[in-house]
Amino acid sequence: MPRKAKPTVKPASTPATGATQYWLLKTEPGEWSWSDQARAPGGAAPWDGVRNRQAMNSLRAMRTGDRCLFYHSGAGAASRRVVGVVEVASPWYEAEGEGEGKEAGGAVDVRAVGEFLRPVALGEIKKAAGEVEGMKGFALLRQPRLSVMPVPAKVWDWICEMGGGFVQDGEVEEEG
Repeated sequence: MPRKAKPTVKPASTPATGATQYWLLKTEPGEWSWSDQARAPGGAAPWDGVRNRQAMNSLRAMRTGDRCLFYHSGAGAASRRVVGVVEVASPWYEAEGEGEGKEAGGAVDVRAVGEFLRPVALGEIKKAAGEVEGMKGFALLRQPRLSVMPVPAKVWDWICEMGGGFVQDGEVEEEG
């Protein structure tokens, strides 16, 4: 018998305590989609190719066990949405094989945790800016071109609630 999808996502906690921190990772679905992430061996793959210094600093700040919203960016408003959750499987490491004269890059490894039952569109997030604590200052709305960014705890909780929870690896959504 298929198991029902979990209705909630791990609640936010305060980073100052050394507990889980929350992030958002943006990707063009044509380059690396949720399906690609989920199909990777063990659902894990490096998150690399980041060149913006502020985004790289966010990657460097990630710790094993931190959770990240998986965001599809791209052309057209319909494609801009949070589709799932990944977990940091290994912290920052320097990338190998960088070309001469280029700033050294690096990566973190992330593992698929679960796909949202309902993707959360950027438009919904923008509409909630005046209603959800921390949303007005959320980097996704202030710096929309940034590819890696921290997510305030209240924003994390709201987005996960709007996504309706997610189906974790090995679970099957029950048909209603």
